[in-house]
Amino acid sequence: MSLDSQDSTSPSFNRDWFFPSPSFIHQSPPKPPKPHRRFSTASKHSPDSNISNPPSFRSSPSLSPTTTSKYGRLRRRVEFPRPPDKSSIQHKNDSVLDRKPVVSSEKKQSTVKVSSGSLGLRVRVRWNLAITVAIVITALTSLVHKNFTLHNQVIVLQDQILKLNVRLRACNFLSNVDTFDSVMRELDDIGYGSDNGLKNLALIVSVTLLSIPVLAFKYIDFVSKSRSSDSVSEEALLNKQLAYRVDIFLSVHPYAKPLALLVATLLVICLGGLALFGVTDDNLADCLWLSWTFIADSGNHANTEGIGPRLVSVSISFGGMLIFAMMLGLVSDAISEKFDSLRKGRSKVVEQNHTLILGWSDKLGSLLNQLGIANESLGGGIVVVMAERDKEEMEMDIAKMEFDFKGTSVICRSGSPLILADLKKVSVSKARAIVVLAEDGNADQSDARALRTVLSLTGVKEGLKGHIVVELSDLDNEVLVKLVGGDLVKTVVAHDVIGRLMIQCARQPGLAQIWEDILGFENCEFYIKRWPQLHGMQFEDILISFPDAIPCGIKVASCDGKIILNPEDSYVLQEDDEILVIAEDDDSYAPAALPTVWRGSLPKDFIGPKSAEKILFCGWRRDMEDMIMVLDAFLAPGSELWMFNDVPENDREKKLIDGGLDLSRLENIQLVNREGNAVIRRHLESLPLQSFDSILILADESVEDSAIQADSRSLATLLLIRDIQSKRLPMVNQVRRGTFSQGSWIGEMQQASDKSVIISEILDPRTKNLLSMSKISDYVLSNELVSMALAMVAEDQQINDVLEELFADEGNELQIRQADLYLSEGEELSFYEVLLRARQRREIVIGYRAANAEKAVINPPAKSERRRWSLKDVFVVIAEKE
Repeated sequence: MSLDSQDSTSPSFNRDWFFPSPSFIHQSPPKPPKPHRRFSTASKHSPDSNISNPPSFRSSPSLSPTTTSKYGRLRRRVEFPRPPDKSSIQHKNDSVLDRKPVVSSEKKQSTVKVSSGSLGLRVRVRWNLAITVAIVITALTSLVHKNFTLHNQVIVLQDQILKLNVRLRACNFLSNVDTFDSVMRELDDIGYGSDNGLKNLALIVSVTLLSIPVLAFKYIDFVSKSRSSDSVSEEALLNKQLAYRVDIFLSVHPYAKPLALLVATLLVICLGGLALFGVTDDNLADCLWLSWTFIADSGNHANTEGIGPRLVSVSISFGGMLIFAMMLGLVSDAISEKFDSLRKGRSKVVEQNHTLILGWSDKLGSLLNQLGIANESLGGGIVVVMAERDKEEMEMDIAKMEFDFKGTSVICRSGSPLILADLKKVSVSKARAIVVLAEDGNADQSDARALRTVLSLTGVKEGLKGHIVVELSDLDNEVLVKLVGGDLVKTVVAHDVIGRLMIQCARQPGLAQIWEDILGFENCEFYIKRWPQLHGMQFEDILISFPDAIPCGIKVASCDGKIILNPEDSYVLQEDDEILVIAEDDDSYAPAALPTVWRGSLPKDFIGPKSAEKILFCGWRRDMEDMIMVLDAFLAPGSELWMFNDVPENDREKKLIDGGLDLSRLENIQLVNREGNAVIRRHLESLPLQSFDSILILADESVEDSAIQADSRSLATLLLIRDIQSKRLPMVNQVRRGTFSQGSWIGEMQQASDKSVIISEILDPRTKNLLSMSKISDYVLSNELVSMALAMVAEDQQINDVLEELFADEGNELQIRQADLYLSEGEELSFYEVLLRARQRREIVIGYRAANAEKAVINPPAKSERRRWSLKDVFVVIAEKE
C-alpha cells in the first residue's frame, strides 16, 4: 500500500508540529524538566495529547514541501488529533476542586486536635498527610514518564514516515535538479533532529574542557598543601615546580609569549564554536567562524537572540577581550623594549671606516674635538663611543662640551669593551682606528683593564681592519701591552709624556704653545706621503721644494719603514721612500720648482756652554723617579733639584728606590728635600722662591683622580708663589705688554714671571682660560695634549714613532733658539735662507716667534719673501738633544 493512500487514521503532518503558535504554547500546562531535546519538542507541540487512546492517522491532502523564511528549511505539514473537548477538561478540573476542601477540613481538624493537646492524633494526621503526598507524587511521576515515553514513540514514527515520503518524492522527481536540491535540503532538515544528540555532546565537551583547568589548578593546590603538611623535608611544591617550568619555558624560548597567545586564541575559538553549535541551529563551521567574530569584535554578540546563545556569546566576547588585552600587552612590551634598546644604545652600528673609542674619561671631549677638525677636509666622519655608561647620559655630557665637530657624527653605545658581543655591536672589525682610553683612578688598575681590552680586541674572529691606540698610565706596563698586541698596538703613556713635556717647557719657556700647535689639527701637524717626482733628489733640495710645508724627515723603505728625523743633507730619496712634513692639511701642500736661495754663513759657529740651574718641584707624582732621570740628562753639572711636598723625607728615598732610581748614578743634579704643604703660605715662604730658574707645580698623587681638585690645588700654589715672588723681587716700572695697570696684583705677578718660569700641570681645560688671561704662568694642559697625541696617532699610526723620538731621552727634540745664532741685527733674509743656514748646524727650522708677538708661527707662508729680523726673535727648530 502506498503512503499516499493511507486511511483516515494516519496522522496528518502540519507545519505547526514543528513550530507551534504562541497561543497554543500558552494554553499548555506546565511541563516537567526536559530529559532530551526530542522530548521537549514533543511536549511543546502536543501538550494535550491523550495518552490512553492511540492517535489516528489521516492521509495528507498535499505533500508539497514548504520553506520557512527565517531558516530556509523544508517542512512537512503534520496534523495531530484534535484536543479533547472543554467539557471533559472542565469535568476533570471540577473533580480536583471537589477534593481540595476535604484536605482543608482535615487540616483544620488536625489543628484543633493539636490545640487540644492530643499528641498521638497529631502524629497520625502527619503520617496520613505524608502518605497521601507520596501517593500523589508517585502517581504524577508515573503519568509524566508514560507521557514522555509515548511522545517519544510518536516522534520516532513521524520521522520514519517523513523520511519515506521524501525518498518517494526524490525518486519521482529525480529529473528536476531544483526539486532534487530542495529534497536534499529537506533531508538535511530531517537530520536536524538526529543531530540534537551531537549538539548536546558538543555543549557537554565545551563545558568539560572549560572546567578541566579549574579542576587541575585545584588539584595541584590540594596536592601542594598536602605535601607541605605531610612531608618534613624541604621539597619543592607541585605548584612551585609548575611555575618554575613555565618560567623556564618563557625564558628559554623567545617566541613563547606569542605562541601562548596563539594557543589561547585557538582554544577560545574552538570551545566557543562547540558551545554555539550546541545551543544554535547552525553547522559547526559557521559556529567556529561566529566564535572568531565574537573574539575579534566583542560588539558582534549584541544581535544574538535566545538565552543560551547570548550566554555563550557573552562568554566568548569576554574571552576575546582578555586575548585582546594580552595581545596589546605583548605588542606594547615589544615596542617599548625596542625603543628602550634604541634609547640605551643596544642596537648594532652599521658603519665602515669609522673611528671607535672604547672607554670614557675627561680626555674624551678634546679627543672628539681633534677628530672633528681632522675630518673637516673630508666633509665629516663617524666616531663611535662605547663605554659602560647610559647612552643618554653620554649624549648629554657630549652636548654640554659645546664643541663644534665640523660635520663629524658622534654615535654613543652602551657596552663593555671586554665582551666580544658588545665589540661586534659597534662593528669593531670594520673600524679604521680603535682608541682605548685609560680610566680615571688607580694607574695599575687602569692599565690592567686596558690590557684586557687589547686581549678582547685581538680575539675578534673577523680580524681588525685598523690599528689600536692604547692610552696607558704607567710606563712600566707599556712592554706588556705591546707584547700582547704586537705591531697592531700603538701606545701613548700619558703620564710619561706630560712629565717629559713639563721638563722641556721648564727649560725652554714657550715650548708648550708650540707643542699644542703641532699636536693639534687646528694649525699644522705631521703628514707622511710619497712623492715620486722627487725621487733621486737630496734632502737639502727637498727642504726648499714645498712652498706650503716643511720637510723634517724621511720614511726609509729599505729599513722596514723606519722614520729618520732630521737626516743628513746628502741623503738621496729612493723610489719607495716617503717624506715627513709639517703642513696645515694633507691636501694643502705639493712640491714645486726649486727656488734660488742664497745660503750665506752663520754669525756664530758654536753655542755657549750650559750653566747650572736651580729647579723646584712642588708636589709628588707617581713617576717622580723618571722625571729625575730625564732632568739629570738635560741639566748642566752642579744643578740643584728641590723637592717640596708633604711626603715624609724618610719615605721619599724608599719610594724613589722602589721606582728604579739609583741615587748614586745621578751626575748633574743634587737632590734637596723639603717637607711641607704647597697650599699653605708659611710653608712656601720658607723656600727661596726668588732664586729658582724654573718651578714645576705637579698634580699631586693624592688628588690626581679628581681633575677639579688637582687644578684647584695647582692654581692656589701658583698664586701663592707668584705673590711671594712679587714681594721679594724688586719692582719694575714697566709692566709687560701693558696688559694690566702698574701696581695691580696681577701686574706684580707678571713682573715676577719675567724672573722665573712656572709650569703648572693642568688637567681640566676650563682652568686654561684663567691662566691664559692672567699670563702669570707658562702652562701645560696635560689632558688636552694627551688627547691631541691620541687623535694624531689614531689618524696615522706612523706619527707615533715621530712623537716617541721627540719625547725620548735620545735623538731629536723641539728646541727654541735665539736669532743671533743664524743672523745679525737688522739683516733681511727669507725663511728659506734661514732654513739653509740652520742646516749648517744640522737643524731644521720649522717656525719662529717675533719679539713683539705672543705666539710662534709654525710653517710660515711666503717662505721666499725677505723680511727684517731682530736679535730678540727666536726660532723653533728640530735638533739633536744636547
